[in-house]
Amino acid sequence: MTLMRVSDFDPAGFDTKLRPALEDIRIGRWRSTRDLLDKTPSWAQRTFRSQVLASAAAQSDAVEAWGRESRDHQYRMMWARVLVQRALHAHSRGQRHEALLLADAARQACDLASTFMPDDPVPWVAWLALAPLDSPRPWERRPENQERCWEPGIPPGPWGLLWQAHRRDPFNREAWHRAMHALLAYEDSAHSAVSYSRWAAQLAPRGSAVNVLPLYTHLESFRRRTNRDETPRLHWAPSAISFYTLRALDEWFRFTDDTTWSPLDLNYLAQALHHGGYPARDVFEAIGKCVTRAPWQDVAPDGRNWQEEFLQARLLRLRESGPYRAGGRM
Repeated sequence: MTLMRVSDFDPAGFDTKLRPALEDIRIGRWRSTRDLLDKTPSWAQRTFRSQVLASAAAQSDAVEAWGRESRDHQYRMMWARVLVQRALHAHSRGQRHEALLLADAARQACDLASTFMPDDPVPWVAWLALAPLDSPRPWERRPENQERCWEPGIPPGPWGLLWQAHRRDPFNREAWHRAMHALLAYEDSAHSAVSYSRWAAQLAPRGSAVNVLPLYTHLESFRRRTNRDETPRLHWAPSAISFYTLRALDEWFRFTDDTTWSPLDLNYLAQALHHGGYPARDVFEAIGKCVTRAPWQDVAPDGRNWQEEFLQARLLRLRESGPYRAGGRM
């Protein structure tokens, strides 16, 4: 068996209808984005498509051109998304003042977009994405980022924003991820993020991508480990993470529509199964060409790049024969 090549990741993932609109918006054309959003059948897909399109549109003036011609509800939502992306980009570059100004404008745009289409969860998801930019100290945060969680033991955070998104689209994948990112960004909260992700996974219904959340916080704890010589297999051996790994496989991967798969979720699940010692052939086959840098770059040992880490794991797991059986550790 020969190793496949790892090509550049396509942000559209498995969504073939998204690709033409994404190509257009990169060069400043916005009409295909509006048409695609008009025809998007679910809130979950609308959330995903708008996030990918906004990431590209933040680097161009496509949405500004859209606003000069039409200020419909699709434009309002996309403009909020774009401003959020620009605030996040400025923050990641260390441009704190610019990030704060953009975040203020983005909050106003999110608020306005929510009034144009009250049932739409996306403006609330976009607003929630700004939470990690706030102060790690609760008393310094904006009011919406220091609310009490409805689950005891989870520290204050953007729980009102999460609830607004959740009640419009229950267990919206991006919304629950954004809340996790906020906890990870706040001071001394890695343990709280783990607790949050496990609580969320146990709440999530069958087929929901929220079942995969514990794999993200476990990888983050591995990234922050003090023992840099610890191998991934030792970190994924404990029964606690094994429980959530197999739960993600049995409650998400095997019971969801493959057209809604997130490439990141598939890669996180494949990595957790692989280093946990469980069969993973089906998941690696599902990934196909949608290989993502994370989590492979974080588990690759010194001297080997993340592509090689993925390819070695894939080659080993594609040699497996027979169907997966629960509890079937290799």
